[in-house]
Amino acid sequence: MTDTPADPEPTGPDAGATFYHGTRADLSVGDLLAAGRASNYADRTPLSWIYFSAELESAIWGCELAVGPERAETGRERIYIVEPTGDWFDDPNLTDKKFPGNPTRSYRSRAPLRIVGEVASWTPHPPEILAAMKDNLAKLRTEGAQIID
Repeated sequence: MTDTPADPEPTGPDAGATFYHGTRADLSVGDLLAAGRASNYADRTPLSWIYFSAELESAIWGCELAVGPERAETGRERIYIVEPTGDWFDDPNLTDKKFPGNPTRSYRSRAPLRIVGEVASWTPHPPEILAAMKDNLAKLRTEGAQIID
């Protein structure tokens, strides 16, 4: 009888950390978040990556800036606790372009993320800070900047 080795553990930066994904989607524990779905941001183009972070702050921004299914800010803001099912990598949208060294601990993967919980309570950004961020993102879009790679 031959021993079958276990599937290798997914690897990436911050292996073993608690990971978060901010959205307005209404999902359940056990559901998978996968690449190929419409972006929560901008023009709703399907993305070839799924994004997440080991910092709650990044997930707060994610859910506050996400749009609902009708391109409006509808749906309750949610932060899910997720676990990668495959390998993951630094998110170049932040790491290389804005924050060298990845202090936001933001990542992306082509493999799905499994929802293992939901953050029940978190502190939103003050309205004026959120409005300033949205204004800045709108300005970047009108300038033709590609916000998500």
